[in-house]
Amino acid sequence: MKQVDPKEIAKLCLHLENHYKTQLQSTEHRWAIVSQWDIPEDSRVLELGCGQGDCTAVLADLVGPNGHVTAVDPGAPDYGGPFTLGQAQVHLSSGPLGESISWKRAFPIEFLNSDESGEYDIAVLVLCTWYFSTPSILTETLSALNKKAKRILIAEWDLSSGKPSTNAHVLAVLTQAALEVRKEETVSNVRTLFTPSTIEAAASEAGLKLEKASVLDTADDVLDGYWEVLAVKDEGFVKQIEKFVQNERERYLVKSMREALLGALKDVGGPKNVKSMGVWCGSFVRAQ
Repeated sequence: MKQVDPKEIAKLCLHLENHYKTQLQSTEHRWAIVSQWDIPEDSRVLELGCGQGDCTAVLADLVGPNGHVTAVDPGAPDYGGPFTLGQAQVHLSSGPLGESISWKRAFPIEFLNSDESGEYDIAVLVLCTWYFSTPSILTETLSALNKKAKRILIAEWDLSSGKPSTNAHVLAVLTQAALEVRKEETVSNVRTLFTPSTIEAAASEAGLKLEKASVLDTADDVLDGYWEVLAVKDEGFVKQIEKFVQNERERYLVKSMREALLGALKDVGGPKNVKSMGVWCGSFVRAQ
């Protein structure tokens, strides 16, 4: 597989001038994930849940000028900050990778049911399954992908902790999910929690089999754990619990989970010492 230079790719992504290091850690993290798989040059790739395009840029550079990435996301063009999805995507399209990327604004199922462009070599879902509103939508999406892609590559946080420094990230995500499941509508990036085993089960139901899997140890500078911890630690999170969790016992459960997180933070000396959990990377092919 072709080697790419994350430093050069990060420069192509839209970022504030004094936030290049933040952009670089995101690009390096995506490259570390993508490098767990064998994606040949010239591949025709379908990426679901592309967001602002951090992984899209890595994939476009990887497949080269004779390959192509179709990047799909349901997010509105004005969503996100400090730059919106629309601004970030337009910026990438105006650069040297632009000819290798097509952006599509649609929910995955909506796109897959209407797409008539034929079969893709590879479909990629990187750190996006937790955005799915229900478990059944993941199974439905994978069933549709089974007819559209030769290989399906999925990467998601592995929801396990092998060391104290990642405990807080795991607890923060579980606490957020316990709150978000009580909301009819949510904009959180933690909506439905899938573990490696539940992803495998959904894939099996969709007619796919696991070809290989690995767990990537996340680099120390990846900030996702830090950000998730701050979201739960914030006092505004307590107000959300009071607003959305009506059952008294359930309310105490979510509050207790938050207290467990605060305890884990004390153990490591505060949010800045939190490390992000590992990422599970699975490769699936058709079962028959």
